[in-house]
Amino acid sequence: MSDERPVATAQERIESYLASSGLATRQPRVVPLTPDASDRRYYRILLDEGQSIVLAVHAGSISFETMAFVNVAGMLARMEIPAPAILGHSDALGIIALEDLGDVTLQAHVGAATVSEHAALYREAVALVHALQARGRELASPSYVPYTLAFDVEKLTWELNFFVRNFLEGYRGARLGAAEQAALREEWAAIAVELSGEPRVVCHRDYHSRNLMVHGGRLHLIDFQDARLGPDTYDLVSLLRDAYVDVTDIERDDLIAYFIALSGVGDAAGFRRRFDLMGVQRTLKALGTFGFQASASGNPAYIQYMPRTLASVRAGLAAHQRFTRLRELLAAHVEELR
Repeated sequence: MSDERPVATAQERIESYLASSGLATRQPRVVPLTPDASDRRYYRILLDEGQSIVLAVHAGSISFETMAFVNVAGMLARMEIPAPAILGHSDALGIIALEDLGDVTLQAHVGAATVSEHAALYREAVALVHALQARGRELASPSYVPYTLAFDVEKLTWELNFFVRNFLEGYRGARLGAAEQAALREEWAAIAVELSGEPRVVCHRDYHSRNLMVHGGRLHLIDFQDARLGPDTYDLVSLLRDAYVDVTDIERDDLIAYFIALSGVGDAAGFRRRFDLMGVQRTLKALGTFGFQASASGNPAYIQYMPRTLASVRAGLAAHQRFTRLRELLAAHVEELR
């Protein structure tokens, strides 16, 4: 499709793609879907005979063969991890056609699920984390992008500083003195060094209830283009310290125990300590993202998820004495952490 000419609007680009792919003859109806926080926009294309596909429309032209999303999709297919199939693409139009997984995320399903259905879905989600890690160890190859990226000291520290810039200072308006800044740098360094030193596994990197679709009776992963290597607690923390749904302490403990049993972890207490450490880093980064969306991007939609995330940060900081100083530093500017 290299002869296609880019056109101005998303609608024109979609119409051009439907024509060139032959789908225009199938009475297509275009339905915009709720956008995510990226520059991509998604559209459901309703076709004749009750079939449908989803088009991911990027801000401009793409290079399909070099895209991380495409690379990771190929890796997941080899791992037999459920994810949407790629059905077609146009580089010039900036469009990728995907299997339509429907509208039911794990977040949406939980609200309508019975207690037993809820428990089964979360055990399936935990089992998928284990499968991603186990099959990732078997498949390990630099030809797949996740094996060339990692949560190293630099990345983990950047994320913690992102929280300072975009939540603490940008959203809450905190003014940190030189001594406070130096103390936070020491805390960030300790966290980043410890987490980066853990054995690395393949991580989805944003594994929560909005990025797990319930389709065909099983969960499917979406939004996986940022996958990389990291601690074995990373995705589990994302799922069980989720900003979008409530997970009770009892449910969390049971699911951590289930993961430990699946993975054959020998030191359960040590794993839980590592889970809590990862939880502090991950939830602080989430607050940074929400603050950025609210203050820098003018998108207030994420403000509603701050209280739950702050509660997770507070629980993580309270779990271990090592966080006493960090909690004092943050609580001076964030009353929810006092």
